[in-house]
Amino acid sequence: MKKIFMKFLAGLSAAFLMTTAAATAETITITGSTTILPIAQVTVEAYMKANPGVNISLSGTGSGDGIKALIDKTADIANSSREIKPGELALAKKSGVLPIGFIVAIDAIVPIVHPSNPVEDISIDQLSQIYQGKIINWKELGGEDRPIVAVSRDSSSGTYESWSLLVLKGQRVTPRAQLQASSGAVVQATSVNPNAIAYVGIGYLNPSIKPLKVGGVEANKETAQSGTYPISRPLYMYTDNIPLGEPAKYLHFVLSPEGQKLVDETGFVSIR
Repeated sequence: MKKIFMKFLAGLSAAFLMTTAAATAETITITGSTTILPIAQVTVEAYMKANPGVNISLSGTGSGDGIKALIDKTADIANSSREIKPGELALAKKSGVLPIGFIVAIDAIVPIVHPSNPVEDISIDQLSQIYQGKIINWKELGGEDRPIVAVSRDSSSGTYESWSLLVLKGQRVTPRAQLQASSGAVVQATSVNPNAIAYVGIGYLNPSIKPLKVGGVEANKETAQSGTYPISRPLYMYTDNIPLGEPAKYLHFVLSPEGQKLVDETGFVSIR
């Protein structure tokens, strides 16, 4: 991870230096992953405070929608909690767009339940069977005799894509799953339903929900960075080609020690 970070930072530093010879944009449009939204919010706020002449428009629409906006040239930066797909790269090429991804943080996707749920630990296979609709009662997992309500992100979500790859191994989510459009909505739905199970990025954990261990491993900074937590992933900010002007300066800030300190403060994991 350190080598990846240095490679990306070196390229971005070169772009940052090039901005002295380029026209500086005063407006940045950022959209995409709701998982990355807390990171984007705090770094945008800090950057705009330090650069009062810059206006940044930020929205959380989902990773797929963010990448689409980049391809359509309606966004300067696309936040994505997954790597860009080959099909998206092909569409970008047709539009004359060259997506370049910058890893800005590390995330752990954490299964969550209502705080009253006595279950503490769960395996990848058990999670897969729950989301395929094969395990339907908490008593099958050592819990109470209650039906399991599986809460999932919608298909435009990068978190859904990562969950599908790392947990479901490409199997389909049961049609009985309750789909939510944002990570915040997932947390809200789980916090009020004693029968629910869901999954969110580590930065969304709060006292209203209970995180589960996966295969005996707790999701935290150390296990996410080392890869011992089995559902870990990088988080990206994509630009069209090497960025110049304000987008380059903003990304340079996000990857700086100050920016990465803010990443840690959001509950996500710094790449430094």
